[in-house]
Amino acid sequence: MSSKPDAPFCPLNIAVLTVSDTRTLESDTSGQLLADSLQAAGHHLADRQLYPDDLYRIRAVVSAWIADPEIEVVLVTGGTGFTGRDSTPEAIAPLLDKQVEGFGELFRQVSVEDIGTSTIQSRALAGLANRTLVACMPGSTNACRTAWTRILEPQLDSRTRPCNFVQHLGMAEQCGRRA
Repeated sequence: MSSKPDAPFCPLNIAVLTVSDTRTLESDTSGQLLADSLQAAGHHLADRQLYPDDLYRIRAVVSAWIADPEIEVVLVTGGTGFTGRDSTPEAIAPLLDKQVEGFGELFRQVSVEDIGTSTIQSRALAGLANRTLVACMPGSTNACRTAWTRILEPQLDSRTRPCNFVQHLGMAEQCGRRA
């Protein structure tokens, strides 16, 4: 992976959803890490919400963000495991126009360095819906850090070569972002 130094950086509008039955916005270290990281990278935090692990509430808030032409990326943390209440993949998958199979595959591959074979219990997924990238990752802060630094940050940077996701997002034309 390389960077094209003469290409402009294009800040994106990114919404963050934490799915948790136990956390509050004040105790949500994973959502906070994503919010802080995306802003440190030069992007804009468009919205941040926390909802319990309820398939229809998750689907409703993500659907609203997908329909909002100002939001280009949705990051969802939590609800991707195998417990009875984990329903993020089931909530999000029907909303996607195209799945990005490589996101979950790569997330599990890079996570094996930290958590070994336990990575197979992650149902991380991503896809495009209405020219919005939606990425779902586990709820642990370390998992969010791994997903952001190893996958999302470079793929949300218009300067990343040979390709990145910016060119596929709804507001790409307004920034001259055709990568």
